[in-house]
Amino acid sequence: MNLSYFIAARYFRSKKKRNFITVLSTISMVGVAVGTMALVIVMSVFNGLEDLIRGLFASFDAELKVEASLGKSFEVNEEWLGGIRAIEGVAVLTEVIEDNALLDYKGNQLVGTIKGVSDNFLEQDRFTRGYFWGDTTLGTDLRPGAILGRGVGFFLSVNLDDQNVPLKVFYPKAPRSAATLDPSQLYASAVLDPVAFFSVERQFDDEYVIAPLNFTRDLLNYGNRRTSLEIKVSKGSTIAEVQKRLKAHLGSDFTVKNTDEQHAGLLRTVKLEKLFVFLTLTFILAIASFNIFFSLSMLAIEKKKDIAVLKAMGAPDRLIQKIFLKQGALIAFTGALIGLVMGYLICLAQQSFGLVSLGIASAVVDAYPVRIVLSDFVWISLAVVTITLLASWRPAFIASRVDTIKEL
Repeated sequence: MNLSYFIAARYFRSKKKRNFITVLSTISMVGVAVGTMALVIVMSVFNGLEDLIRGLFASFDAELKVEASLGKSFEVNEEWLGGIRAIEGVAVLTEVIEDNALLDYKGNQLVGTIKGVSDNFLEQDRFTRGYFWGDTTLGTDLRPGAILGRGVGFFLSVNLDDQNVPLKVFYPKAPRSAATLDPSQLYASAVLDPVAFFSVERQFDDEYVIAPLNFTRDLLNYGNRRTSLEIKVSKGSTIAEVQKRLKAHLGSDFTVKNTDEQHAGLLRTVKLEKLFVFLTLTFILAIASFNIFFSLSMLAIEKKKDIAVLKAMGAPDRLIQKIFLKQGALIAFTGALIGLVMGYLICLAQQSFGLVSLGIASAVVDAYPVRIVLSDFVWISLAVVTITLLASWRPAFIASRVDTIKEL
């Protein structure tokens, strides 16, 4: 009777141990699945934010921007501009004069940036993203108009319907005499009719006023000088090809930047944030994978006699290691596959239905933007493989060192 009780107790203890190992393996798989899913979702959201930033900037900035390598401005003439227009792939060329000025509306004052542009400025698909309301022209030579950033209009309390109140623009100038007492010689001034508001991104909304080129040239006394040229690429040509042709044509005296290069610092910051978030979540995934280490370690302890039998039958240590590595890989890869699929489906649902809202009434987009990138799946899979190998190696090594004689 005592012998029967002993055998039954050993059986149930062994069964409980096996069940515990099974539960621990399942928890490990679920942990890997959740961590992998979180990585897929977060990476896709960062991709979507990066695309959103590019789209917002592209609706204000040009596809290509030409600036002087040295200095603030450069001289232009029709012959030189004609040579640029003749380059293959150049569809629209807009001349730009940009500088800081004092803005005044009904006594409210603000130092902003006035951007004088050619009449073809809006032909470059401006303000296709974000908000725009008001007139799409810049007035006439007799009554030049201004398109204001929403932040500028809000700060100055501009009313587009009140056509009798102009926007005054003041720009400092060098006086004819250093000893002058006449304040009118210290600045140039002119007036604009506010005709529209735009809202793209706070950096632009709180600072910029778009005005006609001739108005800005005369107010700032720029003459034939320009601060930049903005170029739209024609259909059928790529931005990279046209950028290369412009650089070859203009030489080292000018820089030619695409939209990403115009805001390289901000985009670099977003990519760095994405990298650090990836590393942080990978570290969390590594912590979750400790369950793989524990489950394989307990399995190696429980199966000592079975391992000893295999070794007695001639199984080499490498085979024992492979068995445990494959067991860890099976747990991790199953969890990773489930996580990748779930992450992909959630991102797909977010793209299609906007499940998670930003919660900002005035936001340009209602829901978190996402973009699924294949390379993210590759990097996540590599991270899971690396973590799995590291978590499984030690238990596999312990299992391969079982003493056959002692266990049998």
